[in-house]
Amino acid sequence: MNKLKNLIKTRCFKQTDTPSFSLVSGKKSCFYFNMKKVTYFPEGEFLTGQAVYDKIQELGLKPKSIGGLTMGADPIAVAVSFTSFLKDNPIEAFSIRKEPKAHGLGLQIEGNIKSGDPVIIIDDVVTTGKSTIQAINIAREHGLNVLCAMILVDRCEENGRQNIEAQGIEVYSIFTIHDFEIKEEFNVELSASSSS
Repeated sequence: MNKLKNLIKTRCFKQTDTPSFSLVSGKKSCFYFNMKKVTYFPEGEFLTGQAVYDKIQELGLKPKSIGGLTMGADPIAVAVSFTSFLKDNPIEAFSIRKEPKAHGLGLQIEGNIKSGDPVIIIDDVVTTGKSTIQAINIAREHGLNVLCAMILVDRCEENGRQNIEAQGIEVYSIFTIHDFEIKEEFNVELSASSSS
């Protein structure tokens, strides 16, 4: 876990003294995670797959598949699937499009899944929780049994975790912003937003 945390900190995490990074919500933040710098990196994929797989085992979950909204979830789902195969405990990967495919079979979810399958929704970073909630809703529309949502990094901003939990879904994170060294004034702000 420390190796993965250090990799995220050195490759993905950026911080400024004033709010400089635009979020999907339109707000500005003093810190930013570009998780694809790790989840598409060979060592990062290996460590991510191990960390998420171990969390699934620790929680005693029995998913048939793991996946989420493309593209943030894709490399994590594939890494977990590969790790699970090596552990002789296969968990399949799937990917959710924001819109159904415009040709072929018109699929919105790609993977070997069917209605009733127990699945975990995965995401790389959560701020508002919007993309995770979108993935949960699409999965449910296709009859999937969503066991929980799992997040690689919870930014602990804009009530992302609470917004997801309001959908009746448990949320588990591998890391939160508090696992990374951030300036003292941000710690105060984040503690206040977490308690609101």
